Amino acid sequence: MTTRVLVVHNAYRHRGGEDTVVEAEAALLRARGHAVEVWSRSNDEVADMGALALARDTLWSARTMQGLAERVRGFRPDVIHAHNTVPLVSPSLYWAAATAGVPVVQTLHNFRLMCLNALFLREGRVCEDCLGRLPWRGVTRACYRGSRPASAVLAGMLGLHRGLGTYHNKVARYIALNEFCRGKFIEGGLPAERIVVKPNFVDWRDEEAGSVPATDRTALLFVGRLSVEKGVATLAEAMRDLTGACLRVVGEGPEAARLDSVAGATCLGSQPSSVVREEMTRARVVVVPSIWYETFGMVAIEAFACGTPVVASRLGALAALVRDGETGLLFEPGNARDLAIKLSWAQAHPEAMAVMGRNARAQYEAEFSPDVNYRRLIEIYGEAMEQTGARYRMQGSREPG
Repeated sequence: MTTRVLVVHNAYRHRGGEDTVVEAEAALLRARGHAVEVWSRSNDEVADMGALALARDTLWSARTMQGLAERVRGFRPDVIHAHNTVPLVSPSLYWAAATAGVPVVQTLHNFRLMCLNALFLREGRVCEDCLGRLPWRGVTRACYRGSRPASAVLAGMLGLHRGLGTYHNKVARYIALNEFCRGKFIEGGLPAERIVVKPNFVDWRDEEAGSVPATDRTALLFVGRLSVEKGVATLAEAMRDLTGACLRVVGEGPEAARLDSVAGATCLGSQPSSVVREEMTRARVVVVPSIWYETFGMVAIEAFACGTPVVASRLGALAALVRDGETGLLFEPGNARDLAIKLSWAQAHPEAMAVMGRNARAQYEAEFSPDVNYRRLIEIYGEAMEQTGARYRMQGSREPG
């Protein structure tokens, strides 16, 4: 019997990696015969809402309670898979699911339940001041959207639902994207026995990884949002220490000007995935210089899928994802000189980087391919349903009325 999955997601105003993951997982399940529906709200709605209405929905959304109840009666899911819930879906999602007797699996794409800005980053440095406690410091520092009132509402939501036991009692399984993040969520107070690990995936199996000769792979490549947490300043400074280096940059963002003026840098702006793949297959390395705890690092596994090694910060999930000297190189986060040394070595040793690229492709196949991801996802759904009780469609009391 195939599993019926209701995916719930609060879409971002500016499309990002989480939105892509939601679509990819839904497509993965449908391709294997599962019935999947998506119930979503969008942050585009916020523009038409007053401050009080937005605060109310963040704390507890009557619209979510009603909309999900109707969708559950019509679709009869076996499991609800939630992704982003802030601000409009709200934790009322978990109560709606509990009322209907449907287990919830929640993917933790960021650190929002522990940190108001979701990054554990403040003033360009890692900050864990709110980990394991109510985030009042985040309110005084206006960590959410640079606004103390908005930060107070989000902190109030966390405090309310911690007090109600929502996060402990209403979620059957949390998905952390790696062991590093799982450890942080446990430190933050989520129940360890309900947190499982399942990384994201990319469906780039048809890529001719390694087909470009090592001697033709000359460029350094950055792919991602050009923002502070991505380490753009570190990369720009490192490039000034490299002679004759070619850096290609795919992405847009507020830090773009830092790279526009760097000698040897070609800024391509935002590009479709087909162009990203082509750039990755021709790059010597992909550079991921983040200064925050990346919860996963999709760019890294995309590079692995293309048989391209990664030079990354020795920080958070990246330190475990990239095997130093085997699938790439690690450098001290925020240390432009160390990054320049590693990039210079990569330029001088094309054959060694080619070997790392083949290892990276093998790691992709073993850990981040669609088939591996699908098997783990179904296991997690099964655990959630077993914990919650009998499957939805086998209970007559849940038949749509």
